[in-house]
Amino acid sequence: PARPNQAVAIWLMISLTGPQQSAFDLYAERLLAENARADLTSSGTDRETIYRRHFAESLALLEVLEARGGLPAGAHVIDVGSGGGFPGLPIAIVRPELRVTLLEATARKTDFLRSIAADLVLDNVTVVQARAEEAGRDPDHREAYDVALARALAPLPILLELTLPFLRTGGLLAAPKGSAAPREIAESGSALEALAGEIIDTSPLEVPDPIGPAPTLVLVRKTGPTPDRYPRRTGIPKKRPL
Repeated sequence: PARPNQAVAIWLMISLTGPQQSAFDLYAERLLAENARADLTSSGTDRETIYRRHFAESLALLEVLEARGGLPAGAHVIDVGSGGGFPGLPIAIVRPELRVTLLEATARKTDFLRSIAADLVLDNVTVVQARAEEAGRDPDHREAYDVALARALAPLPILLELTLPFLRTGGLLAAPKGSAAPREIAESGSALEALAGEIIDTSPLEVPDPIGPAPTLVLVRKTGPTPDRYPRRTGIPKKRPL
């Protein structure tokens, strides 16, 4: 029978090389071994859920971005609040020519991300330990990326302030959202106006054989420079959403 990672490839109709298949195997093993210590993910403490939810959803998101032409070779991608590495690490495994930055504030999680990126020999991955509010004001990261990814980080009005400052004008934010997506989208008008963003699509993320309802993938295009006052200092976006 097919190994779970081979099933992921079949579900998504993509071709994984032997090294890529081995990389997903090792990644899953490390997640299972270290999740309890590092609190890497609140869902998916068994192998099947890791492959079906975390790996498959990450690669389904990749397919959407590729279909929209948002990930040319050499594109710079930032995964904000990366946690256990989703969706940035699966994308980095499949697309080694991308430059992927995993941004995470928690030391235990960044330690895991650096370790697994080294074990998988992902030379295209950089791990940064920082809060999004701090990194978004750092000249090395501000308006330096073509694509921003964020999964289960914050409600959309808050998420926009935490992510859009990283994007160049014309860049894309891809954010899978849960059942609250319609309400969050409706509440995001002020944030989109203040931060120079526009929602260009809200569609179910097509994941074969999903676990639970399909997430809604919200795609936001950056339409202009980020005003200097954003992001506000750490904690303020959550306390006082735009």
